[in-house]
Amino acid sequence: MAAKTRKKTTVKTAKTPVKAKAAKAAPKKAPAAKPTVAKKAAPVKKAAPVKKVVAAKAPAPKKAAPKSLPPKKLGNFACGDFVVYPTHGVGRIIAIEDQEVAGYQLRLFVVRFDKEKMTLRIPVGKAEGAGLRKLASRQKIDVAITTLKGRSRVNRAMWSRRAQEYEAKINSGDPVSIAEVVRDLHRNAGQPDQSYSERQIYEAALDRLAREVAAVDKTDSDVATMKLEEILEAAA
Repeated sequence: MAAKTRKKTTVKTAKTPVKAKAAKAAPKKAPAAKPTVAKKAAPVKKAAPVKKVVAAKAPAPKKAAPKSLPPKKLGNFACGDFVVYPTHGVGRIIAIEDQEVAGYQLRLFVVRFDKEKMTLRIPVGKAEGAGLRKLASRQKIDVAITTLKGRSRVNRAMWSRRAQEYEAKINSGDPVSIAEVVRDLHRNAGQPDQSYSERQIYEAALDRLAREVAAVDKTDSDVATMKLEEILEAAA
């Protein structure tokens, strides 16, 4: 058998041309950053405008309203009037004034007693209740003088009790009651002498009555005293 000659088939493998060294690998692109949405900044609160503190001007002091002057006359009484206060006798109103007493505003009669050299302030609202009165009328003084001419009343009670009765009459301020004391305690010549206390009460009553008679007659108290003593002596 014929040996068949195999032709060597040379298969030429085409050489794949070797590409030039690959270029340096391009740097990998960083992944695209996701677009970030800028957060809206919280709105900044506007600070309240600072108010200018202006010191308030102190109000100008108000002028005190002028005080009204007390009247010259109130009710039955007026400045310059002679009046009778039971425990002090005849005085004269020299003023009507306003005065603060214990936090209260009071209107007062200012009464001057020249004989005692004393000034008394009497609240207007309590004046008549306290016994302040105007001078007795001429008719009242005439009744007192008639009383002096009468017969003295004999009282057999103890002197201490009679003394209290006499002082109560004097302090009543009633001229007729005072005239009774003068009449009962008066002693003429030839009559028993008065005790010291009797004499004191007699003189107090006579002085009180004489001062009111003098004010009504517009004369001096000494002249009025002489007039009353003459009446007493004539009636004895």
